[in-house]
Amino acid sequence: MAQKQENQFIQNLPLVAGIMGGFLLMINRLTTPTVLDSQARSDALGVILCAMLLLTSILLRQIKSVPPQSVTLIGEEGIEFDPDLSEVVKTELAWASHLILNNTVTKSIVVYYQGKTLLRRGVFGENNTITPGTILQRVMTTQKPVYLVDLKHYPGKIEFDYLPSNIQGLICIPLQNQGVVILATNIPRSYTKQDESWIQGITEKIALTINSNTPK
Repeated sequence: MAQKQENQFIQNLPLVAGIMGGFLLMINRLTTPTVLDSQARSDALGVILCAMLLLTSILLRQIKSVPPQSVTLIGEEGIEFDPDLSEVVKTELAWASHLILNNTVTKSIVVYYQGKTLLRRGVFGENNTITPGTILQRVMTTQKPVYLVDLKHYPGKIEFDYLPSNIQGLICIPLQNQGVVILATNIPRSYTKQDESWIQGITEKIALTINSNTPK
């Protein structure tokens, strides 16, 4: 509340200064019997400064940060597991994906491991087959996550045709060097640092469970 009041005060300051400055200039001109050239020039400069302050106040009121706009993802909603999964892994994936979908802005989840799609949940894309492209290959090779916060103008999104075509943001987190968890959202620039850290922890637990229950 205090921060909001402080911002409001700063926003109104140029307006108040401009009005007061203009009023004082007018009083000074009316009470001066003889106007010298030097005073006329000073008055003109004062009028310009007051006008600039008023213009600054108007611009501050017009320029506001526009929050990212959400879209309705194109596709059917559902859940699919790889039929060969053990009950332990299936339960782990169901639990983890439920947590992520209900506690973050994520709308679609895909888990890819050792060439298989273990899980698709949320809003599906048109293609149900995952062919790792440049980004997924890099994530698995480097074992470092990739965050694509705004996909609106990103040409590389074409490799994610197994996700809804109008996804706005994307996170790819490695499952060691064997796979990747792909999370998509309908709002650009919406994942916070806290979200990323929390999802990273969930993904590490998924990797441990899959690795412990997958035949070598």
